[in-house]
Amino acid sequence: MAIGSAAVALLCIVCAVFAGWIAPHNPFDLATLELSDSMLPPAWMVAGTTKYLLGTDEQGRDVLSALMYGARISLFVGGASVLLSLLIGVGLGLVSGYAGGRIDALIMRVCDVMLSFPSILIALLIAGVGHALFPNAHDSLAFGVLIVAIALPGWVQYARAVRGSTMVERHKEYVQAARVIGVAPLRIMMKHVLPNVMGPVLVLSTIQVATAILAEATLSFLGVGVSPTSPSLGTFINEGNKQLFSGAWWLVIFPGTMLVLIALSINLFGDWLRDALNPRLR
Repeated sequence: MAIGSAAVALLCIVCAVFAGWIAPHNPFDLATLELSDSMLPPAWMVAGTTKYLLGTDEQGRDVLSALMYGARISLFVGGASVLLSLLIGVGLGLVSGYAGGRIDALIMRVCDVMLSFPSILIALLIAGVGHALFPNAHDSLAFGVLIVAIALPGWVQYARAVRGSTMVERHKEYVQAARVIGVAPLRIMMKHVLPNVMGPVLVLSTIQVATAILAEATLSFLGVGVSPTSPSLGTFINEGNKQLFSGAWWLVIFPGTMLVLIALSINLFGDWLRDALNPRLR
């Protein structure tokens, strides 16, 4: 199961990263699009053609190529948002667990407030405010707003996990010895405590990537995600949903299947990694 999920995840990542070389067509090159090829079914159906294995959309774009390019955007946004969440959450968790007292209480109360709201609502609020403040934002700024919208609700999980591990580590002999010889608290946290609390963070990051990709797809499906000029899997699902009752089922099924494969394979790999790093299960 672990090898299979890792292989599927790796295949999806390779197809997304190298879409410019692997994809049979460039779905965003207007000069290569033919409206006469629009709404073609998959190759194995009547009226289908091997030129477009998974069919085309209403603009004549190759669905297979569009999935590769869309997956690249989804993976980029998901990975970047998790990285930002990790930086914020690990930093606050270290400070909270090591300092304790009022600082710990303040950070944990902020976490409690964040957890009292559904993460998707927080992401929708941030994305909506960002688009309202920058209505004419270009693609790079739109990506930034989306990454921040997904990252801010996600740092809480890191902060709570790192805080618990740090509270255990700070009472161990090597930390006490560092304090006795006068090592600065920041150096103790970064050099001694941080490497010993990164195990759970690694596992959590793997699972959070899948969660972030699904969050990005949800926001894009609702119309507050990436720009339509750089569509992701969520945007494709939204556009395909409009054509669903016209019989063009492939415009929804294939992007949805791609999204499920990516999220499921990453989650299964994260579960395997959690068990592999747990000494009690060895």
